Amino acid sequence: MCFLLVVLSFVTAAATVGAQPQQGTGSLRGQLTDEFGGIVIGATVTASGADGAEKTARTNEEGVYVLGGLAPGKYIVRAVATGFAVFEAAEVEIAAGRRESLDIKLSIALEKEEVTVAAESPISTEAENNASALVLRGADLDALPDDPDDLAAALQALAGPAAGPNGGQIFIDGFTGGRLPPKESIREIRINQNPFSAEFDQLGFGRVEILTRPGTDRWRGQTFFSFSDESFNSRDPFARRRAPYQNRNFGGNLSGTLVQKKVSFFVDFEKRDVDGNNVINARSVDPLSFDLITINRTVLTPVRRTTFSPRLDYQLNDRHTFVGRYSYTRSHSDNQGTSEFSLDFDPFSGVDRTFATQNTEHTFQLIETAILTPTVINETRFQYQYNRRDQEGDISVPRLVVNEAFTGGGSNIGLTGNTEHRYELQNYTSFTRGLHSLKAGVRLRGVNVSDITQQNFNGTFVFAGLGRDVSSIEQFRRTLRGEAGFRPTQFSIAGGNPEAGVNQFDLGIFVQDDWRVRQNFTLSAGLRYETQTNIDSNFNFAPRVGFAWSPGAAGARQPKTVVRGGYGVFYNRFNESLTLQANRFNGINQQQFIIAETPLPACPAVIDLGCQSQLEQTRQRNQLAQGILNQFPAILNGTAQVPSVEQLGGFALAQTTRTVADNLQSPYTLQSVFTVERLLPARITLTASYINTRTLHVLRSRNINAPDNGIRPLGPNSGNIFQVESSGILKQNQLSISAN
Repeated sequence: MCFLLVVLSFVTAAATVGAQPQQGTGSLRGQLTDEFGGIVIGATVTASGADGAEKTARTNEEGVYVLGGLAPGKYIVRAVATGFAVFEAAEVEIAAGRRESLDIKLSIALEKEEVTVAAESPISTEAENNASALVLRGADLDALPDDPDDLAAALQALAGPAAGPNGGQIFIDGFTGGRLPPKESIREIRINQNPFSAEFDQLGFGRVEILTRPGTDRWRGQTFFSFSDESFNSRDPFARRRAPYQNRNFGGNLSGTLVQKKVSFFVDFEKRDVDGNNVINARSVDPLSFDLITINRTVLTPVRRTTFSPRLDYQLNDRHTFVGRYSYTRSHSDNQGTSEFSLDFDPFSGVDRTFATQNTEHTFQLIETAILTPTVINETRFQYQYNRRDQEGDISVPRLVVNEAFTGGGSNIGLTGNTEHRYELQNYTSFTRGLHSLKAGVRLRGVNVSDITQQNFNGTFVFAGLGRDVSSIEQFRRTLRGEAGFRPTQFSIAGGNPEAGVNQFDLGIFVQDDWRVRQNFTLSAGLRYETQTNIDSNFNFAPRVGFAWSPGAAGARQPKTVVRGGYGVFYNRFNESLTLQANRFNGINQQQFIIAETPLPACPAVIDLGCQSQLEQTRQRNQLAQGILNQFPAILNGTAQVPSVEQLGGFALAQTTRTVADNLQSPYTLQSVFTVERLLPARITLTASYINTRTLHVLRSRNINAPDNGIRPLGPNSGNIFQVESSGILKQNQLSISAN
């Protein structure tokens, strides 16, 4: 908390310093838009004075630029953005002590104007312009998949393998989490920009930032409809005939202004109906003749998804901008739970094994941007997410798993409901001072999860085979025939209170400085602090440093070679799902039993009374386990009941519990990168990068009471204890060479 006070004091002091007017100077502020009123982000705006002095700024996420500290006089203002014609305004007059305004409207670049834009070098020493960075707009977005899930997978693939063990992280308008918006509402996607920025908690390589479309100052809209079916699909190699399939996608969007130059909106609607399929290709046993049979059929798996997403942009005054966005997604899926070996209905009981899933998501986002001074910008962001997932399956009969053959019986899902409330609050301040671009801020996230699940309340029988001589399907067949010595390998069941919940908060504080030491050398340094509830690991300081140097670049000479390097520490959060699992299977709230024969302990030749006692107890438990497993044929034909958790507890059988280690620490990754970028003829950029990644305290689940020579470390009366601990290590080295 002391560190939080120090950072907030630093931010306040910096804002105060930035707010002090520079005597005898003026400033220029404005917004860049395209011909249709769309905001242009990342454009370079330069003001050149008569004495040759220049000031440069880049437009932010609202398309706003601010040029401060301008001496009185007339300036030539030039704006450059990829894909647009160069804008130039002469004799823009700046007066002492005044803030002038100049909004710029860019037009699409003509063929002859592309030469001018191409004069800008595709490589630079800016922190966010690393060669591995991608910025997708317009036609680039059109080439991406329409389905949000497929789009997320494509973006993760574009991010590359350097994202670390947990994959990439996706931000939507600066917020983490949530389903991707419809592609039609996306304005821009940035990938791998400024990988060592302290603003973000996770690895920068693999970070995907999605910016949604704002409203425009002209009314415009579009509608679309697409349809595809199985006509051009190939036949699944495991199916007898080509499976039916349809994908229907339709929707539209509308944008415009409600109050001229004050309030604009963008609203998007999309409906997607997918009639997919799964192919079952399994082996089973005929319930009457006990002969081996093959089950081959196609199961339709329809999915219905509706998305509605409006956004409102409100220019309160020339200093304050307000953005509000709401997103609603509802999806429904039928016939879930089938696969190559997983059957859609059970041939022995006739029970439908499939289940339905329904998801509902609401997201509210509020963003307020304040230009405190010509050099200080503050952003406050708040997000609330409500997610509800419901599933329902038939658990009237136990589940049946025959390894590498088929899965039958009940669905094992039961009545499941999960409700999540997620909150995220951010406050970031950006300010420039001389050659320094600084940013500092704080992020607070909270989540409340209420989960109801009856998973495995019906129990599961598993047939794993008896070595090389008897396969799992043969073990199952002989058990059905009642042959002596044949029974299931294992029986497991859960019971008790189906409800569990968890609350979790995490806090991140950072300071970042990008220092333009010279025209051809940029140094970036930052520090981030992370902490969270539910684990006792609070000393989580994450320093970051990076540099970019272009030898030989000076004045009007564009860089041909850029050498980059960086090092950073990145902390991972302990996911609330692991705490939820430990709360559920703590041995009290919900019980879990695994019934199987245990290998007998190998007692030494010299009489060991402790070992002999465990040997006898293990024999007794194995006899009890055999008695329960031998009931399987009677349970299958309905003449016997599945043993309940109360009965198993009465037998004094040891149950399986899950816990979190007391000394668990937050996993963190140390990543160092060295990159050389070279501009070749024909504007080809060649990049070679070496990335070293080392992750410490990797989370893993370990049975701390596993039998050693048949003897359990915590005694024979205790069962399996699966403990989540931070004892893993990951090491990775990558060398990548690319040209584009």
